[in-house]
Amino acid sequence: KTLIMSDFHIGLEEELNQEGIFVPRYQLKATLKRLDSIFETMKRLNLPLDRIVINGDLKQEFGRISKQEWKDTIQLIDYLNSKSREVVLIKGNHDTILEPVAKKKNLRIIDELILGGNLITHGHKIPDSAMRESVKRIIIGHEHPAITITDGIRREIFKTFLIGNWRKKVMVVLPSFCLSRIGSDIRESRLSPFLKQVDINKFDAVLIGKGLHYFGRLTNLEIK
Repeated sequence: KTLIMSDFHIGLEEELNQEGIFVPRYQLKATLKRLDSIFETMKRLNLPLDRIVINGDLKQEFGRISKQEWKDTIQLIDYLNSKSREVVLIKGNHDTILEPVAKKKNLRIIDELILGGNLITHGHKIPDSAMRESVKRIIIGHEHPAITITDGIRREIFKTFLIGNWRKKVMVVLPSFCLSRIGSDIRESRLSPFLKQVDINKFDAVLIGKGLHYFGRLTNLEIK
């Protein structure tokens, strides 16, 4: 009954524009279109939904709320509120100034959420709660995991879910929901302190293309 998404990075286009990189501001429109598809699928499968958790980095800017961030995050939150009974904001490393948005929409911002044996936390730091015996599964974002697939000539990179283990607990790494950037190949670099403590090649990859595609252990995929 809980839908978890991570790393929207709303406002990325405005930040890039200010740096002199022209990027059309299509992200919110494309994000809502993708969300429409997700909710239509859930409705078709008769999947109930009580809660939506944004697992960190709702917005892009570290030290301020840009004009685009203010406008687009409010619109996104209103949309999500219309789809569930509750929207919960997990604080990510980009969310240093998120309180004004949350206050306007009467939302809470928390560092983590424990539901049953599941710990939901952004992943840029390891909270003490990750060590609890009652926590059986840890769900993080932050990493923007992706996998490069090649046939020797053409190379394409795809967002991916990762499923593996961290200290005998199941770990699920969410792909970013940001549509302006795909992410980086998880086998070449890692950001999260969780993933710096594991053998990433022992994780399974579920790639996002036209649907979800299980590719098995990363150790079976070669970088060429």
